[in-house]
Amino acid sequence: MSENRTSTKFRRPAKSKATDAVIDCPAIILVEPQMGENIGMVARAMLNNALTDLRIVAPRDVWPNPRAIKTASGAIVVLENAKIFDTTSEAIADLTHIYATTARARDMTKDVVTPRGAAQEMHVMINQGTKCGVLFGRESVGLHNDDVALADSILNVPMNPAFSSLNLAQAVLLLGYEWYQGTVDRPATVEEVRIDTRRATKAEVLGLFEHLEKELDDCGFLGYAGKRPNMVRNLRNIFNRARMTEQEVRTFRGVVSGLVKGRRS
Repeated sequence: MSENRTSTKFRRPAKSKATDAVIDCPAIILVEPQMGENIGMVARAMLNNALTDLRIVAPRDVWPNPRAIKTASGAIVVLENAKIFDTTSEAIADLTHIYATTARARDMTKDVVTPRGAAQEMHVMINQGTKCGVLFGRESVGLHNDDVALADSILNVPMNPAFSSLNLAQAVLLLGYEWYQGTVDRPATVEEVRIDTRRATKAEVLGLFEHLEKELDDCGFLGYAGKRPNMVRNLRNIFNRARMTEQEVRTFRGVVSGLVKGRRS
């Protein structure tokens, strides 16, 4: 049995740039976790399955958290290297493909995969140099719609419909187990990208969103305050489903700039 470490030697990490993270495994992104104990149990589940890239968005309690260190049961390396972010967008900025874990039906059209399917896809994408991550929501309410809108795919765990609730560490452990098994016998199918370009990172896609939304605000298209959040989410879902390349993002931003210039001339 591993001895619980209760040392609080490691200091609070500085606000981080996601580019510091490892790239040979998917990032596990906890959005506004509420309890240090749960973060520690997530770290333990991650290290059980060779996952080391933990990102935490706006944790409720102080960080580092002694309760997280205790429940990590020796998986301190994951906590030591955890990166803290203020927003979900910042936490995924360097990633290209994002999965959002949710058990609730959402008014969005996205691919839905199981942990096994997601693990198979991620092995192939990461072997191709594409960086992936998985969003896990708040213990009480899960992910908000704005978080899910940032994702490319929905990750859903098929469970007993009469009692399907999982705690945070259980959900991470299920995904981690499937990841660790590998995909040697059952390779996934992932779209090919031309060698002269690559899949756009989330930072690049978010830059396109902000550019487009600014111009739509300026021309009054998003002028109805009550409808704006849903309209913005719908637009973001359209582009996320497209899985744009870096070249396509630049081309579309050029199109937006050209339309604006033509309107103003």
